Amino acid sequence: MSIDPDRLQPMANAIRALSMDAVQAANSGHPGMPMGMADVATILFDRHLKFDPSRPDWDDRDRFVLSAGHGSMLLYALLHLSGYARPTMDDIRNFRQLGSPCAGHPENFLLEGVECTTGPLGQGLAMAVGMAIAERHLNAEFGRDLVDHRTWVIAGDGCLMEGVNHEAIGLAGHLNLGRLIVLWDDNSITIDGTTDLSTSENIRARYEATGWHVVNCDGHDFDDIHRALKEAKEDDRPSLVACNTIIGKGAPNKQGTSATHGSPLGAEEVAAARRMLDWDAKPFEIPNAILTDWRSTGDRGRSAQAEWQVRLDGSEDRDAFEQRMEGVAEHTAAALQGHIRALAADPSKVATRKASEMALGPLTEALPQLIGGSADLTGSNNTKTAFTEPMTADDYAGRYIYYGIREFGMAAAMNGMALHGGIAPYGGTFLIFSDYCRNAIRLSALQKANVVYVMTHDSIGLGEDGPTHQPVEQLMSLRLMPNLNVYRPCDTIETAECWQLALSTSDTPAILALSRQGLPQLRGDGDAEWSADKNRCARGAYRLRASALARRVVLLATGSEVALADACAEALEKDGIGADVVSMPCLELFDAQDESYRSDLLPRDALLVSIEAGATLGWERYTGRDGLNIGIDSYGASAPAADLFAHFGFTAEAIVPQIRDALKD
Repeated sequence: MSIDPDRLQPMANAIRALSMDAVQAANSGHPGMPMGMADVATILFDRHLKFDPSRPDWDDRDRFVLSAGHGSMLLYALLHLSGYARPTMDDIRNFRQLGSPCAGHPENFLLEGVECTTGPLGQGLAMAVGMAIAERHLNAEFGRDLVDHRTWVIAGDGCLMEGVNHEAIGLAGHLNLGRLIVLWDDNSITIDGTTDLSTSENIRARYEATGWHVVNCDGHDFDDIHRALKEAKEDDRPSLVACNTIIGKGAPNKQGTSATHGSPLGAEEVAAARRMLDWDAKPFEIPNAILTDWRSTGDRGRSAQAEWQVRLDGSEDRDAFEQRMEGVAEHTAAALQGHIRALAADPSKVATRKASEMALGPLTEALPQLIGGSADLTGSNNTKTAFTEPMTADDYAGRYIYYGIREFGMAAAMNGMALHGGIAPYGGTFLIFSDYCRNAIRLSALQKANVVYVMTHDSIGLGEDGPTHQPVEQLMSLRLMPNLNVYRPCDTIETAECWQLALSTSDTPAILALSRQGLPQLRGDGDAEWSADKNRCARGAYRLRASALARRVVLLATGSEVALADACAEALEKDGIGADVVSMPCLELFDAQDESYRSDLLPRDALLVSIEAGATLGWERYTGRDGLNIGIDSYGASAPAADLFAHFGFTAEAIVPQIRDALKD
């Protein structure tokens, strides 16, 4: 079918009309990008995107990511016009209002058809890299009959300026992700004005240097857009399609300027745009003929979905494929049961990063969904197992990704993999470098993406690398994020239990904060018959040691400091002071317990003492104003770990006298 501008132009103008009307009604929003990219998006949906509005969860659909999430009305208009159940016109009419799924930036948990939450610029593109990785991996496993789709991205100048873009496109080029196509809204405008105020780099050359195919097009010429997209699809490399566009196209007095970027056009300009676009329909009304043309854009995808379903139903891999897409939550306990029982029978003193590697062995053997990796710290993070061969451009079946020194890019790519489905990603770096990943971790939590971050070298216990590498504030600051479970296990068994929990909470990402130094195994008694219902970490905290005398002190600790708390309790009881030890591997899970459980562990008639080699801020909510908080509220130093713990007061000899003094008071 030939390109028919007489049919396509009214379709594109419907996007423009809905976008400017919704932003005007909300008196808030970004009309410029949707109006500028309307022609490109129309060709994409009409001729290239494989989608079925009636099956938004179809596993082999193309993924469409609006990385420039501020232009959210482009996506809402596309979903409504092409026939998704939502957003309805009422939803669009209430754009940016409380209760409407048409939020200021697209949220994947509010609308089907929104593949990921975008808005923080660059991260949509970086998540799309993860989606493209997932597609290639599953294609290598199950073949083209079941997995054969593309990932499309619309990105703006801001997305391409952000640092995470450099990390993401370098990884995509290295892995030669040819099913990834980025449509660059090349309009030379940012909020401050023209892009030459802040940049003069050759973006096309940058992409070419990282192994991408680059093609240009006139973003307002339907034939030229179609040509460029066809060319991108035919190339084996990831593609950047530079779409030369006019921001706010159709607004006669403001188009091409930053005035259309982040503000309503104003009533007069909206009226003028209607005249320029020859758009006579009232606000939030789409003429039937145009709506019919839009609804037909899903026909190709509906046919493809039906054909795919026939192939799936007849495939010998159907059960394996469906199980792969279901996820891992129901299978983690069985994978770890034998391992934990063996640990109980044969205790060992190892760093919890090593304990994590030990747990990953049976997990990666039993669960093919697990794809691991590290940001150039594989030997330190202990994230690779005998069952995870490298993923390369020549072998996408591999299950271990060498991300290089790209912490932010790794975290965003893992979000994309998790959201794609069929993959349970985990990746490692040092806990101190969680700050490099922080905004992607936040998006994991916001999007309910089950990503596991393996963060090793979790305290001054890492030793000689010094304060630049020693986390102090990171643990507590990460605990501030809603819907993020931060686990800090104390030994081999707790580490395995925390892995089981991290992979079982399918709507919540997790951080495993793990030690560099060896830690004694404190668990074992009662774990010989371990099963999921006996996971003591599941409630976030539990009584590891009960006082043998009348209880006067409760010691709360995490990770490497649990053994220290145990030593303090031993010394106190020799002095006739009864002391419990409570291990608190996950404060978030503990906070979710009922009051009776929490008050039983933390009774008001005892002195409550927290011990953690990190910031003390936050522990007072557990110990109260009269409790003791042992921690570090300064930066560390460069020295062997044992010397540092002694210097900063993390010894029983330093802590027990403080407890005695507090009891006297």
